[in-house]
Amino acid sequence: MNSNSVIALRELRKSYRGHVVLDGVNLDVERGTIFSLLGQNGAGKTTTVNILTTLIRPDAGTATIDGFDVVRQPAQARAALSLTGQFAAVDPFQTGRENLAMVARLAHFGTRAARARVGELLEQFDLVEAGQRRVETYSGGMRRRLDLAISLLATPPVVFLDEPTTGLDPRSRKQMWDVVRELAGGGTTIFLTTQYLEEADQLADHISVLNSGRIVADGTPDQLKAGLSGARVEVTFDAASDFETALRIGLGRGAIPDDERNAIAVPSDDPVRTTRQLLTIADEHDLTVTAVAILKPTLDDVFLHLTEALAVTTPEEAAA
Repeated sequence: MNSNSVIALRELRKSYRGHVVLDGVNLDVERGTIFSLLGQNGAGKTTTVNILTTLIRPDAGTATIDGFDVVRQPAQARAALSLTGQFAAVDPFQTGRENLAMVARLAHFGTRAARARVGELLEQFDLVEAGQRRVETYSGGMRRRLDLAISLLATPPVVFLDEPTTGLDPRSRKQMWDVVRELAGGGTTIFLTTQYLEEADQLADHISVLNSGRIVADGTPDQLKAGLSGARVEVTFDAASDFETALRIGLGRGAIPDDERNAIAVPSDDPVRTTRQLLTIADEHDLTVTAVAILKPTLDDVFLHLTEALAVTTPEEAAA
């Protein structure tokens, strides 16, 4: 195990009714970083998180949180982590301050310590004014921030965020990103699962891609994107008729059409040269081009490339 790892998995295995879900997963997450686990629905993400948070037991292998084995030392492991699920687990009929104070009492905070900690969190998550209002009046983004604030009340070293920005508008999503970055900057380790690949690209220091129960790629976002060679030259046409003509004359070998936008994307290892060639051909056929863009590989491209195999769905995840 890496000496700086706060989360470590070794040959983790789990099956349901003979169906293999995790097939020897190995992971190391360094302290104070943002780690993202990506995978198709049914790839084993939920099972991995449930094992790490002591909700289910693995069939074989080991998993530790802050040095504590999740099977042999579940109480110590739970004390070292917090889990924020896909939906805000807050009481809508209490104020934000009352929600935090209630959890502080459950966590055995003294009266003075609870008051101080609640005040810190309300300020940190920009909820000081809203803290006096009932949560039923909150926006979705405010509820998510309050939910995360509750998770951090006891200052755990590891925070699991399961789809933290699902359903949020772009402004609220960016606010959550800022909060997550601030937490990691303060030394908290973030284990992030998300369906938004842009979110992983923006936040994660390190990404692992899980497919059919195995880790199929591992690295920084830039390293994963660099693993896909070449770029694409995208040509957008003014009219559908020009777009159709471009397809008919075979503009660009291996071109990928987008009929909704009247655009063609052509894979290329030399995008500048390809751009000149495409514009020359378009001019020769009197096709009106409205935009040309050179597109580098994205995390979406990496994900699609790595997960072409059929997703494996577990009974528990199929019901989710």
